[in-house]
Amino acid sequence: MASEPGSSPTFGTSRDGDHPDRDDEWEALRGRFIAPPEDRPPSSARGQHHQALISSDVVRTIEFYQGLLEFPLTELFENRDYAGSTHFFFDIGNGNALAFFDFPGLGLEEYAEVLGGHHHLAISVERANWERLKSKLEAAGVDTYLVDDTSLYFAGPDGERIEIISDPLGEMYGMKVL
Repeated sequence: MASEPGSSPTFGTSRDGDHPDRDDEWEALRGRFIAPPEDRPPSSARGQHHQALISSDVVRTIEFYQGLLEFPLTELFENRDYAGSTHFFFDIGNGNALAFFDFPGLGLEEYAEVLGGHHHLAISVERANWERLKSKLEAAGVDTYLVDDTSLYFAGPDGERIEIISDPLGEMYGMKVL
């Protein structure tokens, strides 16, 4: 079931706290820190290797990400940092991976939003795939929150926040960001 603005969505609202006018501040920050594309140095990074999230149930996570979202499972092995923990990977396109760990026996608590913490992971998908995945999520009863008919937010099996966005990689709201 989709959450509508004004209800109690998992993600965002049109008025969720104090929203001062910050246009002048943002313009000053852009002027101070963003160089024109022709003057920007190349990034020192090659790209995102993987984002690691925590899974409480390996099979349920695989069924959600591979079965529902159509992200192929590509590998699964023991986590080198924690004996007995599973480390597994999904292909999310463009050479990027979404990884999970399970940590059996640790008694982990539910997610709490903190400064510096994970808010959500946005994954770009072609518009036709976006429409199909939106329908699959809704048919599966996953609560979704739609923004501007391009961004669909939802929670994965362990409450991890995910967005599928139909904007192309490197673009947002019709603006080039990379």
